[in-house]
Amino acid sequence: MRKINVLTFVTLDGVMQSPGGPSEDTRDGFQHGGWLVGYFDESVGQQMAKQMGHDFDLLFGRRTYDIFASHWPHQTDPVAERINNAAKYVASHRPLSTNWNNTASRLDGDVVESIRRLKAGSGREIQVHGSSTLIQPLLENDLVDELWLKIFPVTIGSGRRLFAEGTRHAGFELVESNSSPSGVVIASYRRAGAVKSGTLST
Repeated sequence: MRKINVLTFVTLDGVMQSPGGPSEDTRDGFQHGGWLVGYFDESVGQQMAKQMGHDFDLLFGRRTYDIFASHWPHQTDPVAERINNAAKYVASHRPLSTNWNNTASRLDGDVVESIRRLKAGSGREIQVHGSSTLIQPLLENDLVDELWLKIFPVTIGSGRRLFAEGTRHAGFELVESNSSPSGVVIASYRRAGAVKSGTLST
């Protein structure tokens, strides 16, 4: 059984759209891209390097795959080496425009069932970066093992959200947390059964 871990930059109000630049993802007229740039400090970078400092495979939505495929093959640092050498699984109904180091394969048809089979097999940890549309069926079908969140001290008010319509009623436990000098909360949550609900006594 393989773990699926979601690495996500998110605002205080839950938006994950276009964190890295104004033109990264302008769907639905989104005009607030680049919101993480002023807060991405050395501490956040170190945490990202730690989480990506081992071998892993990658699962993408099509838009994020195209963004990564246009950037990472031209980088040569240690993180880039791991990304470029990772097996890449892409949820898309369209042919891939590049096979990116001969490591990319397309998941078409019933994507959820394809990911279930992928997860049930043997192999390395699978990381999901970006891919806001793909994350929704992963959450809805309880396919996410851990959420590795970087919560930035900004609110946007609109845009594609991490926890959107269809998110499963589920409990998580905190695995690790800290904060960066710029105010980014870095928190990892592990899937932990059902929600522990009840009534507060007075």
